Amino acid sequence: MDISKESLIDAVSQVGHPSINLSLVELGILQDLDVIDKTVKATFVFPFPEIPIADALISSIKVPLQSMGYALEYTTRVMTDEEREKFLALEAKAWKG
Repeated sequence: MDISKESLIDAVSQVGHPSINLSLVELGILQDLDVIDKTVKATFVFPFPEIPIADALISSIKVPLQSMGYALEYTTRVMTDEEREKFLALEAKAWKG
């Protein structure tokens, strides 16, 4: 049974950050979600270059998609100053610490 594009994007959009009580979408890390056939395309936007958990964050999306029969194609980039300010404010409010 195929999952609707909306249901798939909704499910992926709810994947949370391991250290912050918000989703990757809410934090601005996961952007530009689209589904084409059996591939989910996305952009991972990190607050700084060389984030130590970047691979883990990507896997937190990739692994569940693969279990549903979907592939993940993604690009990465570093946040703009404005995006980073918003991320850091959200991180400070929602840190699980």
